[in-house]
Amino acid sequence: FARRTGRGWLGNKAASGTAIIDELGAAHLETGDWIVYTSADSVFQVAAHEEKVPLAELYEACRKAREMLSGEHAVSRVIARPFVGAPGAFQRASHHRKDFSIEPVGRTLVDALAEQGIPRFGIGKVDDLFAARNLTSTHTPTNGDAYRLLRDALLGVDLGLVFANVIEFDQSWGHRNDVAGFHQGLRELDTELEGLLALVRPDDVVAFTADHGNDPTTPSTDHARENVPLLVFGPKLRPVDLGQRATFADLGQTCAECFGVPPLAAGTSFLGDVMREAP
Repeated sequence: FARRTGRGWLGNKAASGTAIIDELGAAHLETGDWIVYTSADSVFQVAAHEEKVPLAELYEACRKAREMLSGEHAVSRVIARPFVGAPGAFQRASHHRKDFSIEPVGRTLVDALAEQGIPRFGIGKVDDLFAARNLTSTHTPTNGDAYRLLRDALLGVDLGLVFANVIEFDQSWGHRNDVAGFHQGLRELDTELEGLLALVRPDDVVAFTADHGNDPTTPSTDHARENVPLLVFGPKLRPVDLGQRATFADLGQTCAECFGVPPLAAGTSFLGDVMREAP
């Protein structure tokens, strides 16, 4: 990576993103070397101060890393992590973060919908999950932006998949162990839900879930392993206990059946368990 980008490196270890810029930020400002680190996830993260390294150069370096970190043991994401400020008061410039994701290795729900000409909309960081493949997406850094765009989608989309991610529960509060922020975020979500649910139409199906835990009350700043919620509702659905599912793919398979597209490679649909009438 250093040879291809023309800069040296600092770090090259697993670390908290905020901790490592506090540790190595001053040395980076002196040398111009990249701060390189990973986490419990399959990620290669590159941090650089915006006044030391232009954003365009940071992004280009991450593109080169993306090309390198491929093949049998490909890294899932390369992440550009710009930061600002002075030693002792460094801050991430999260609005300039950029992810370079590996494309999904198989056919996804989004691909299946695209094959049938069914619209697909992403809100939040959903574009990063699919490397933007077959997805119209608006990347948003805050929950408030996501709620606004979700409201617009509920008003304006007659048919299609609307996939929204509210990133601050993970990025701003879970990883930072910010219990008060997480609590306030839940209260804001509760307030927003009343207006959003009022826009749900007779044929809509709504699902709440997560791809992992991120408990802000534990010493760890990484993702947690608790079970995640799966709440599915709609005017034509009946309340049933979905139990503990064998795989996240069950929700994708259920969505595929909702839209009438061919089954996906993994997962078991539970649509028949929740429909009041035959789909």
